[in-house]
Amino acid sequence: MFRYLLFIALASVSVANAQLTDSRLPISLDADFLDTDIDSNMMTFRGLRLNQGLMSIEADTGRASKLDFNDSVWQLAGNVSIVVEDGRIDCEAANLEFGNNQLRIASISGEPATFELTRGEVTTFAEAEILRYDLEAEAIEFSGNAKIVEGGNQIASGFLVYNIRERRIQAQGSEGDDGKVKITFTPSGETPDEDDAEPDESDNESPRDEDSPP
Repeated sequence: MFRYLLFIALASVSVANAQLTDSRLPISLDADFLDTDIDSNMMTFRGLRLNQGLMSIEADTGRASKLDFNDSVWQLAGNVSIVVEDGRIDCEAANLEFGNNQLRIASISGEPATFELTRGEVTTFAEAEILRYDLEAEAIEFSGNAKIVEGGNQIASGFLVYNIRERRIQAQGSEGDDGKVKITFTPSGETPDEDDAEPDESDNESPRDEDSPP
């Protein structure tokens, strides 16, 4: 049974709402190789590249039951990269669910799979063994050695939900080890080095010769 539940609103998280790509934008696909099984209508791609607006997807291999983005699932493997506005996911494998000519849900796995979101000078980084990115809900679930880092601060647990729209993180501990949600906070500012400390004035006084007049 899960032992701890932590729900945090991060006011410092500076992110934009990740909108779905406009379904009216054309989808372009190219590959180094295509193999089509006529009987099963299964298509296998090598060196797959897919683009729609600001979104781009690349993978060593891809499989789909039909060349249709209105209602289809694509299976990608090998050096998978998914780039959306301000964000990027890198992983080993992904199942992509398309609907109404838009990417709706990305189910992702890796050792680990990583997610990075940058807005201005603020970068949010997260990783886990499994990710589930719901682009319509603007939320990402991370499970399996999950952690999220921003500005030196880190939250780690067995399960994390990052709600981009509401700028919230939900973290839940898991069985094994101590089963706790772990938070590392790095204070802002720098601690002065010992070499930069003000010298003791007494150390600068020259020793007085005993024969010298006072």
